[in-house]
Amino acid sequence: MCGICGEARFDGRSPSVSAVSKMMEAMLPRGPDGSGLVVRERVALGHRRLSIIDLSERAQQPMVDSELGLSVVYNGAIYNYPELRRELEQAGYRFFSTGDTEVLLKAYHAWGADMVTRLQGMFAFCIFERDSGTLYLARDRLGIKPLYYVEEPGRFRFASTLPALLGPGDVSTAVDPVALHYYMTFHAVVPAPHTLLRAVAKLEPATWMTVDAAGHRRQHRYWEPEFVPRHEDRSLTFADWQELTVATLRRAVARRLVADVPVGVLLSGGLDSSLVVGLLAEAGQSVETFSIGFEAVNGEVGDEFEYSDIVARRFDTRHHKISVDARTVLPNLSRCIESMSEPMVSHDAIGFYLLSQEVKKHVKVVQSGQGADEIFAGYHWYPPLLESTDAATDYARVFFDRDHAELATALSPDFVTEDYSRQFVAAHFARPGAARAVDKALRIDTTIMLVDDPVKRVDNMTMAWGLEARVPFLDHEVVELAARMPAKLKVMGGGKHVLKEAARRVIPGAVIDRPKGYFPVPALKYLRGPYLDLVVDAVTSARARQRNLFQPSYVERLIASPETHITPLRGSKLWQVALLELWLTAHGI
Repeated sequence: MCGICGEARFDGRSPSVSAVSKMMEAMLPRGPDGSGLVVRERVALGHRRLSIIDLSERAQQPMVDSELGLSVVYNGAIYNYPELRRELEQAGYRFFSTGDTEVLLKAYHAWGADMVTRLQGMFAFCIFERDSGTLYLARDRLGIKPLYYVEEPGRFRFASTLPALLGPGDVSTAVDPVALHYYMTFHAVVPAPHTLLRAVAKLEPATWMTVDAAGHRRQHRYWEPEFVPRHEDRSLTFADWQELTVATLRRAVARRLVADVPVGVLLSGGLDSSLVVGLLAEAGQSVETFSIGFEAVNGEVGDEFEYSDIVARRFDTRHHKISVDARTVLPNLSRCIESMSEPMVSHDAIGFYLLSQEVKKHVKVVQSGQGADEIFAGYHWYPPLLESTDAATDYARVFFDRDHAELATALSPDFVTEDYSRQFVAAHFARPGAARAVDKALRIDTTIMLVDDPVKRVDNMTMAWGLEARVPFLDHEVVELAARMPAKLKVMGGGKHVLKEAARRVIPGAVIDRPKGYFPVPALKYLRGPYLDLVVDAVTSARARQRNLFQPSYVERLIASPETHITPLRGSKLWQVALLELWLTAHGI
């Protein structure tokens, strides 16, 4: 796990070592164990290292294979790299290191651009071909690892984080109206390639991209799950689906133990993380677990220790409970926001940030239960969509934070044009590969919402402390299994029905049958006292007025009654506006 960056020139000029160094400096938390910078003619590659696999100096990056004429910078973990290495060795390739980075170089040389289809894991990387001058960049199937880029006349830059690209100080920071519409409507989800800044794009998940020596860019999407039943699955019983679910998850959890350092688990006390712990214990692993809880506000409980304790006792884990009061959250908010590649409105970002700070004191790698709600239909909006005849309208009604009419009263007129969010959902739902409304919703949540909300949140907040998070529910084989599973088997019983029933053979029923929880931070939902002061200062500051993103009358209405203006997904509309202003300020935009 690391931070990567680079610059390529197409105008005859040398790449800026200073710019690459500044991008590397901005990503120091992602890679506290080492750094490297290599210049090859018109290309400069930079790397910050977090040592997880092959801790030796031989695995330092950028990694250069002079014999093959290839150089690479890479962020992620390839879980099947030992098998790929053996296959490549049988084909005659020689290795000088023992980790997964060098396997990428040899695999690219052996199999070309489609080598990514052979990879099991999470990754974002750039390979430079010395002889052709081509850059090859790729991102994993579920977008677990981020990759941002800026394309300008004569120059191409990329980095693991958006703020890193702003480090050199020569990238435009104009706000993109399309992305702003997504942020304010699509629950802060800004689908790739958009980001809040017009000049900065992000590579779509499951996509590889080449940039040749003349600066011409080409992209290819190499994977997309189909949410349709398969003919060969028609005879499967409910018991069969349960067995397939446990068996596939068992493999996914085992794969994510590949490391040369200990691997812990973030245990929320919910079904998903509890099942990860149970499967690890079932495999004979000694497990170290970590839970976090927050001070209650307005009678809303801020921890789930009751359930995480059950799991920790059942599997005799080395368990750590971290309790956080409101006085701890507030001083850490600014650093949490600075760690966001893009503004993330979900309250649990600060939870992951504070949890990661403590976890890093014990381990460098953790597994997390993130992703199960999206792929196994755990959210409340899925059951009604079983019978929907207007999928896009019904989905927007339950998921969107506000409709286009309200948005027109919220944003300054210069930023109000078309209903981009609704158009995006309608276009996505119209694509082939998902026939029923519920399957269309599951597909957009798995391939779009999941990537740019929960997954991005986990990456950003854990990597802020140099902690690597692995997500077995987002193993592509688990996702493919869930996608082809009949939707009814997932949405029954309040959601995740097949996962719940499959889990009964592994974890205690009390954890499975509990009310559905989430990672609550009540102080950010019920804005009061110093939290309200912080928010009001942000949205009424001189910088906010100068940016002129929001209509003053809308902001005043939210300030007058913050607890009245709550989104369908139980978020504060005032916090959403304030977070954007705080993020822009944090990054000097």
